[in-house]
Amino acid sequence: MKVFIVKDYDAMSKKAAKIVRDAILRKPDLVLGLATGSTPLGLYKELIRMHKEEGLNFSKVITFNLDEYVGLPKDHPESYNRFMWDNLFNHININPSNVHIPDGTVEDLEAFCKWYEEKIDEYGGIDLQILGIGRDGHIAFNEPGTSLGSRTHIAKLTEVTRRDNARFFDGDIEKVPKYAITMGVGTILEAKSIILLANGEAKADAIKKALEGPVTCLITASALQLHPNVTIIVDKEAGSKLELEWEREY
Repeated sequence: MKVFIVKDYDAMSKKAAKIVRDAILRKPDLVLGLATGSTPLGLYKELIRMHKEEGLNFSKVITFNLDEYVGLPKDHPESYNRFMWDNLFNHININPSNVHIPDGTVEDLEAFCKWYEEKIDEYGGIDLQILGIGRDGHIAFNEPGTSLGSRTHIAKLTEVTRRDNARFFDGDIEKVPKYAITMGVGTILEAKSIILLANGEAKADAIKKALEGPVTCLITASALQLHPNVTIIVDKEAGSKLELEWEREY
């Protein structure tokens, strides 16, 4: 596990973007796992810049998103489908047929989860997975207590997660869906390489527990300690409680 503590959010985003760029240059048909939320926005902004100013080519890249709320239509302002098109896909030359985002409106959610796993396998697995981390240490929507061997499944969101996400729903927790489709921890761990990003003091406890605490299903991000090719990039606030001699770039 490589851990980099950088100066700020901008440095975190640009460092991550360079890793993604290099992976695409090595393998133009990269299978890229993507995350939503405020954390990766800077990364996506930098990838858009690289496409427009440096010619970074996404035409053969295949993407799989981590999760989606159950019940939100694709065009809902807070759906993750809408988020990805607004913040990345509409601004790069990706082939829409290569974009895969869970659909929380399908009638048979369990069948969809099985199909999503099969689709990932069809492309040979995820080459590079982008992750954020929740304040309670979860990755994707794998809330505390989720099996570390879990596959794509329907997750019941905790009150902590729904409260954190209420800011996207006019501050009203009652508007936040109670369930989501999410890649499982086991699915995520099968990615060939992983980048986890975190910024801000609010993530410091979660990063401390995930990186320097025991591997436990109560902190699902801690499972990344078991992966052979993980890069953690955090700003100095998110890394402020780390005690080991991780690399600092400021």
